[in-house]
Amino acid sequence: MRPLANSLKLIKYILGLITILRFYLWKHLQPAAQQQNLSTSKVHFASLDGLRGIAAISVVLFHFMEIAAPDYKDNFVAHSYLAVDFFFCLSGFVIAYSYDDKLGKMGLKTFFKRRLIRLHPLVVIGAIIGFLAFVFDPFGNLKDSFSTTQIVLMLLSACFMIPYAIVPQRYNNLFHYNPPTWSLFWEYVANIVYAFFLVRAKKPVLWILFVVSAALLFWEADRSKYLGFGFGGDNFWSGVIRLFFAFTAGVLVYRLNIRLKRTFPFWLLAILLAAVFFIPFSWETSPIIDPMIVVFYFPVLIILGTGQKAKDAKTKGVCNWLGELSYPLYMVHYPFI
Repeated sequence: MRPLANSLKLIKYILGLITILRFYLWKHLQPAAQQQNLSTSKVHFASLDGLRGIAAISVVLFHFMEIAAPDYKDNFVAHSYLAVDFFFCLSGFVIAYSYDDKLGKMGLKTFFKRRLIRLHPLVVIGAIIGFLAFVFDPFGNLKDSFSTTQIVLMLLSACFMIPYAIVPQRYNNLFHYNPPTWSLFWEYVANIVYAFFLVRAKKPVLWILFVVSAALLFWEADRSKYLGFGFGGDNFWSGVIRLFFAFTAGVLVYRLNIRLKRTFPFWLLAILLAAVFFIPFSWETSPIIDPMIVVFYFPVLIILGTGQKAKDAKTKGVCNWLGELSYPLYMVHYPFI
């Protein structure tokens, strides 16, 4: 138990350092006027932060179970790979909500600077932790299968978000040192597409993209037999399809401007999201269930989340804590597993 306790303490310490670093970068690398504008001009949906945290925790459990029970049928959170699709959809909503009316004024340079400050420190930190875990792995000698040049290139690949799938022993992950980085790679692509195209796209165009990308998602689910792809060199383009639909759907959800008269407690929203991850895995049903959840369920869940406001300080505090935990946990957990 002592090694496990020490590992948990180390993870907690690293997460604390990461939070401090992100706050420092955000605080000191932006003009004060812009910081004030960000904090006062928009309503904060604490419930969406909470849902993001629950999705991140499910991913950690999923990756742990991949090692403990490689067969998805034995994984009690077998559908947690769909958390990535939820992240993409939520990201589309949040980006549109935050920047639709600001991007033209702030300019592309400021937009990309903000996104880099928000996302990239953890990309580098996760890559370094993964590199150290790979080189000093006490339980294996996989590093001996690769040259020093390849080991260094894998580190540069992970730090600069350049896919480099050369480890067949580990599913040809695009970023071997920190495999979850694959979704951040597509997140960067989504931000670029948003800044140059989606920010100006009208609702009819978004609806067309929604329908086309949904059809592609159903096709991909039928071809691959589920939607847990996109992380490796041999399924690279599956990630494009997953991002294409979910991010577009998130932007469209914001543009539809749906406001619910009835609100739902956060605990109910949390159960509705977590229930997806506990769905038993089946090669027969997943090609149908997976795209159905992503296309019809996740957008509705985000709409419900925007209609819910934390009425008590305790619930709001839990949601904020889950939101703060989500990204650091997602980006640094894998090397420890």
